[in-house]
This record gives sequence, C-alpha cells and structure tokens, in this order.
Amino acid sequence: MALWMFPALLLFLLSGYPVAFGLGATAVLFTLIGSDLLHGAGMPLPWDPLFSTARLNILPQRIFGSVMDNYTLVAVPFFVFMGVMLEKSGLAEDLLRTMGRLFGALRGGLAVAVVVVGALLAASTGVVGASVVTISVLALPVMLKYGYDRGLAAGTVAASGTLGQIIPPSIVLIILGDQMGVNVGDLFLGALVPGLVLSALYLVWVLVTAWVRPQAAPALSGESDDFPMEHLALAVARTLLPPLALVAIVLGSLFAGIASPTEAGAMGAFGASVLAFANGRLTMANVRAVAQSTVRLTSMVFVILVGATAFAVVFNAMEGNWLVEDLLLAVPGGEAGFLAFVMLTIFVLGFFLDFIEISFIVVPLVAPVAVGLGLDPLWFGVLIAMNLQTSFLTPPFGFSLFYLRGAAPPAIGTGEIYRGVMPFIGIQLLMLVVIVLFPGLVLWLPGLSG
Repeated sequence: MALWMFPALLLFLLSGYPVAFGLGATAVLFTLIGSDLLHGAGMPLPWDPLFSTARLNILPQRIFGSVMDNYTLVAVPFFVFMGVMLEKSGLAEDLLRTMGRLFGALRGGLAVAVVVVGALLAASTGVVGASVVTISVLALPVMLKYGYDRGLAAGTVAASGTLGQIIPPSIVLIILGDQMGVNVGDLFLGALVPGLVLSALYLVWVLVTAWVRPQAAPALSGESDDFPMEHLALAVARTLLPPLALVAIVLGSLFAGIASPTEAGAMGAFGASVLAFANGRLTMANVRAVAQSTVRLTSMVFVILVGATAFAVVFNAMEGNWLVEDLLLAVPGGEAGFLAFVMLTIFVLGFFLDFIEISFIVVPLVAPVAVGLGLDPLWFGVLIAMNLQTSFLTPPFGFSLFYLRGAAPPAIGTGEIYRGVMPFIGIQLLMLVVIVLFPGLVLWLPGLSG
C-alpha cells in the first residue's frame, strides 16, 4: 500500500496540481484508505486498516518542528535575500563587463568570462534564477554579435548559472544538511573543492571547443565597443574586491566556527545591502522587489516541506520506510550497487521534479540506508548535491532551461538550448564519478578545519 503513494503522487503532478499540495493530498487520501478512520465512521471496507489514526497525532508536532522550529532553515531566506540584493546592486553586470574585457582577446574568451562570472556569482549569491537571467541578458547578445555558436553560448550560460547549487553558500546544501542531519558548515566546506573543480572542467571544455572549432568561439578583434579596455586594472579591483570580501566574511565566519549558517546568512544579507547602497542601488523599489522575491521563494520551500512531511508521516505509518530500506539493501553489488541505483534514480527524477521535491521526498528515504552501509554522510550529501545540479539542465523541466528560454534573444531556439547543455550535463555526471573515485575532494577541507 505504501508504494502506491508514489503513483498517486505522480497522477497529481501530471494533472498540473502544485507539488506541495499534491504531496499533502496524497497523504490525506492514503490516510483515508489505510487507517481506521473510515472504519471508525461505520463505513465497511474490503480490507483491514494498516494503522490507527492515533499514529498521526505526531503530524502537527512534526510539521511544527520541521518548519516553524527549525533554526537551520532560517538561513534560507537570508541567503536568498543576499543573492537577490546583489543581483539588484548591479554586481553581475559589472563583473561580466570586467571579465569580458579581461578575457576578450582570448579565443573563446567571452565564454570563459561567463564561466568565471558564474562561479563568482555562485559564491556570492547562490540564486540560480537570478544568475541565469542576468548573464543571459548581458552576455548572450554580445556572444551572438561576435559569431559564437548558439548552442555553445546557450549551454555555457545555463551551466554557469547553475554553479550556485554546488558552490557555497547554496540553498541545496542547506536543505540537504537539514534533511540528512549533517552540519551545514561541513557541507559547505565539502562542496567547495568539487564546485571549483566543476568550474575548471567547464573552462577546459570551452577552451578545447574554441581550439578545435575556432569559428564557434572567436576572439574579440581589437578593442571592443562592448568591453572598452581603459583602466582595466582599476575596474578589476573595483568589481572583484567587494564581492570577494563579502564571500570571505560570510563563508570565513562560518568555516571558522564564529557564526552558524543562519548568522552567516544574516551577515550576508546585511553586506549585500551595504554593497547595493554603495552602488546607489538601495532604492525603495529594489528593496520591495528583493523582499517579494525572498518571500516567494522561501514560501515555496516551506510549503513543499509541509506537504513532504505529511507524505512521509503517512508513508512511515504504513511501514513504507522499512520496505524501501529492504529494497535498497537487496540491490546487488553492495555499496557500489546502492550508489549506482540511488544516483540513477535521482538523475532520472531530475528530468521531472525540482531539487526541492527530490530533497524532501527521496533523501530522507535513502540517507539512513547509506549510513547503515557505512557511507560517510557528508560525502554522500555532496554527491547528492552534485547529482541534483543536473536537474536544472535536464529537459524537459530543467529550471535553468526555462530561465534561459525566457531571457535569451529570439535568435536562439529551444533545440539549440537543449543541444548546448548536453556536454555540460556530461561534465556534471563525470564529476559524480570523480567524487566517487576520489572522496578526498569532499572530505579534505572539513577534515582540515575540524
């Protein structure tokens, strides 16, 4: 009976019903089917109840504890506010213009600049939608103007904008830390090196493509009107130092143990507001827009968490957790078979579900089994985060693809966007293999700090 909850949830999703309410509706439906509620009301049913509704008395406490009394998740609105405020402050625009001037004379230099800016925005904002849209509006028209291959340009922008999901501070890592019971600061430390290695692999792919196909990524000829070259050193210092200082304050205080993730997020939100004020962008209209975006995204995360908590309580009341554990432990191949099965499942789910739903539904089911098999939960969490990042690029429901499609010039078609992201999806899957083969990439920094 518990396994039938997943096909029922799929039907709700295919009907267009919002995910959060689909989770809650599935929980209510299977409470009626599997509990003694209808039997107690005198309705004859052809099966015996699987559990007593008295077991659901814990549901209000579970929801309150997961949402209202969860200090870790308070970091989410702070980091979202920080990212959106930095986007409103003009940081991305200044960074992209400066990096374009710095790398423009190099073959494939504009694509290199996009990857570098994507990594810098990831470390300072972590909001995928803002990064993809901003880079699309600023960089794609210039890349098309200088004759870049449309697929390469679109894929570079989409992939670079998603780096905020693996390079800390990351909303994904905060949610995973909460769901897996792993310290968020350790997850940030563990994901830092893999995120930088992933960015380096993006750069290698861009440079190799520019070398093999020069016409796909030409260099800027002479001095560009889009990226004038005067006072380059001053521009680099002016645009790089403020965001790097903010990142050093936020992540440095977290890594040093001075601040919790929530406190570090609060400092980041304040620092982003200071930068916006210094750039003359701290207007009432921008503050209102940032607040609305923060409330909207935070509400989405927490409402999904409420639905997922109700789903999990009913699923466990039907002893579905033991069923899943037995199923995963029966996968042939031991640890390797378990990892392959879980990673493939999360990757396929990423074609249809957002990372938030996967984190709240799947991760609580597989994390206890991973710990039981002796896998390091910190390493396993970073591995899941790297896998979840592919969900932003995999069609048909990759969120970065939607962001890019909405902001890209009409000259770039949907087929070209899909073609452009395929190599970067392959690079992300390659990073999964690298993390499995070299767990020290994840565990080195947390071990050094602790």
